[in-house]
Parts: sequence; C-alpha cells; structure tokens
Amino acid sequence: MLNLNLDRKLDRVDLNCYRTAWFKSATTFVASLIVTSLMMVLAITVQPSMAALPTTSAIKDPRIILRNALPIDNDLLRDVQRNLEQMPRQANLKRWSSLKRDIEKVSQTISQNKADLIAAANSERQASVTEHLASLEKALVPLQEAIEIKDRNNVKALSEKSLDYVGLIESDLIKEFPFKVPDQYANLPQLKGRALVELVTEKGNAIITVDGYNAPVNAGQFIDLVQKHFYDGLSFTRADENYYLQTGDPEGAANGYVDPKTKQYRTVPIEVRLPDQKAPTYGKTFEETGLSGVVPVLPFAAFGTVAMAHPNDNPNAGSSQFFIYLFESELTPAGLNLLDGNYTVFGYVTDGKETLDKLRLGDKILSARVISGAENLVK
Repeated sequence: MLNLNLDRKLDRVDLNCYRTAWFKSATTFVASLIVTSLMMVLAITVQPSMAALPTTSAIKDPRIILRNALPIDNDLLRDVQRNLEQMPRQANLKRWSSLKRDIEKVSQTISQNKADLIAAANSERQASVTEHLASLEKALVPLQEAIEIKDRNNVKALSEKSLDYVGLIESDLIKEFPFKVPDQYANLPQLKGRALVELVTEKGNAIITVDGYNAPVNAGQFIDLVQKHFYDGLSFTRADENYYLQTGDPEGAANGYVDPKTKQYRTVPIEVRLPDQKAPTYGKTFEETGLSGVVPVLPFAAFGTVAMAHPNDNPNAGSSQFFIYLFESELTPAGLNLLDGNYTVFGYVTDGKETLDKLRLGDKILSARVISGAENLVK
C-alpha cells in the first residue's frame, strides 16, 4: 500500500511496494481485457448477430464526481445533468442529431419545471434557485446555437458552463445535512456542506473544493486548520513526481496538529461513504472490512484528488497532513486501485491543474485560505 505515513523517518520503500502491487494489478487487468476482447472478436466472427458488450470508463472529471456526490434525490435535474455531461463526447463523435434532441429536451425540461424546482427548495433558498435557473436558461442558448451550426470546438466549454449552474441548483435543493456524525467524533470540527480553499504556492495557485457532505469530519479538520493559518509557509515534504504530493507536517517533533488550548494531538478517523449508504463508514478501511474493489462516492479517480494521510498501522490517526493525487489511468480506475476506501478523500482540486504539474518536493504553500463556504464549518 502506498505509504503516506506521518513518520518522516520512513522512506519510499512502501511506496515502491505499493506501486509494484499496483502494476501487477494493472497487468492482470490488461490481460483480462485482452482475453475478453479476443473472446468478443471470436463471438462476433462466429455469430455475426451477437452484439459486443458496452464499455465504460472511470469518471475522471472532479466536477462530475462532486455533482454526483451531492445528497439530492431529484431525477429531473439528474437527467438534465447527465445529458449535458454527455454532450462533449457526442460532439466529438459528431452525433449532431442526438445532440439536437438532447439540448431541446434539456431546454424544455427546465422551462416546463421551473415552478416545481423552485418549490422543492427551502424558502430561504428559493430566490437562489430562481436566479440560477435564469442563468442556466441563458447559458443553454449559445450551447444550442453551437449544436445547430455543428461547432464541435465550443460544445465542451458551453456545456460545462451550463453544468456549473445545474450544480448550483442541485446544491440549493439540499434542505438539511443528510446524517449525524457519530457521537464519538462530535467534538471535532465538522464541515456541513462544501467550501472552496485557495492554495497559494511558489509555483502558482490552486482551488480545492472541499466536500463535507461525504467526509464532514476530515473536511472540517482541514477547513479549521486552514482558518488557523496552519498550512501557511509549510513545504511539500513527501512527493513522487507525477504521482502524489504531501504536505501538512509542521516544524518540530509533532507530526500533526496539537491544539494549543488542550495541548492534545488532534486526530480524525478514516471516513468513507459508499453509494448505497446515507452516512460514511468510520474507523476501518475497505481492506479491513473486505470491501476492496468497491467504488466509494469520492474515489481516487481524478487528477487532483485530495485526501488525508495517516500512519499505515492506524487509519484513525490522521491529523494535519494531506496528499494530492497526481495520477490517472484507464488501467486503474476507481475500484481497481489500492487507495479507494483506505484513505479519506475530502475534496478535489477543481482549478489550477497547471500549478500541480509544476509543484515539486520542497516547494512551499505561501498561504491557504477559505474563499467560500466558511459558514458551513461547525465547531
């Protein structure tokens, strides 16, 4: 397993072991793909009427992952979301007839259901829903025009702009925090919603979308430390180029955050939510519970995944150190890597990929600050 241990004395031996196991897994996966592909070719050759099985790819866009992770139950908006998300791929495949039908369907759905969508929100959020619906309708106009003239180059950007408003509407429809954090962790800071954090580094800036809906305790720990300026001036102390960056190790003997009031080392438990569960599981890794291969709501599928580091022998001893995942591969999608469910993902870098590409071991975080969502932190 990847060693993201808090003990600075450890070197990269465990990382190499992890990567060896990981590449073995990838090799096995490739071999199975080849066998499956050959079987499918033979089947198609012998029986021309047999259709090939559809293939799927891991979702690697953090914005899609974050939209899917919102705790809402609104089939209408989810259908709009899925249609818009598929449009860039359809444009690349030049499926213009399908695109025209889909954009018309999306526009009609929004137009005909505005009143119901507004009514579905809490009274204090209805004005926001109204505003975001108007912005969405406005954003759909140039997208529809681009599809009409078959402007493939602009469909992606225009659909993403529309999806930004869809995500805002979906967030507006969340009426209350969906679950209660277990009593044993109730004394820890909790992020009951989402927040944006701007990292200012020596190589540029990056924005992290921190997700408290699916990891409120780990997200709360991170946001609380950001507000305390804990990360300002800290360096990336562990790194493997093009694989991960780790920071959050303060100067001195402590490997994490010591509360100056209590003089106690503050830790957070592993916290991972499964798609079929309302609340995260706490205290045990997927490896310990026999869930290896299961895809969590917040997977290690996107470049820029942000997760809490912890000692290899104690998944409940994370504190201040976090790492940013810098890898993506079709061969090791969510559920096929060794990280999912064994570390707590609490956010994604949603802006500033070019900065992550430049950062190296020893580079500094000049400052970290919450630029929105601070009101969602409960202490």
